[in-house]
Amino acid sequence: MTPTAGARTAEGEKATEVILSVFRAYGLLLAAGDLLAAGHGLTSARWQVLGAITLAQRPLSVPQVARRMGLTRQSVHTTVNRLVADGMVELTANADHQRSQLVRLTELGLATYQAVSQQQAAWVSQLAAGLTVAELGTTARVLGDLCTRLEDARTQPHDQEGDDDEP
Repeated sequence: MTPTAGARTAEGEKATEVILSVFRAYGLLLAAGDLLAAGHGLTSARWQVLGAITLAQRPLSVPQVARRMGLTRQSVHTTVNRLVADGMVELTANADHQRSQLVRLTELGLATYQAVSQQQAAWVSQLAAGLTVAELGTTARVLGDLCTRLEDARTQPHDQEGDDDEP
């Protein structure tokens, strides 16, 4: 069934509920991350950047970190500069792109990330108590699919019927 202009399908209604829940969860997760990381001199943003590099198991450029974490280059650049000043990352030459240096964890950065990760392991296990692995797996898959669709939509033109007059 094709929706009329301004109307949502049943799937669209449920997707809207998911989006609103994700917005709320994002804010709550950032606040929780700030609390978890604060004792180690980090914010959620700094922890995210350290995590992106750690999980990649190699140095990354600022644009690569931004893409992996769904952040803007500008916010990652600002965060990386703060992490450099704190001695948690260092910038190294990038053979593939002269103007886009690679961000590499220092020993301090890796140790700090590992310390926060240990604390997060207990926290997330308590948070997930009572949910099944299957429920969490389905949630992760659906959110991953939505992320893929959003990424694809960013790179494709938005041709929709009735929008011919829109700039």
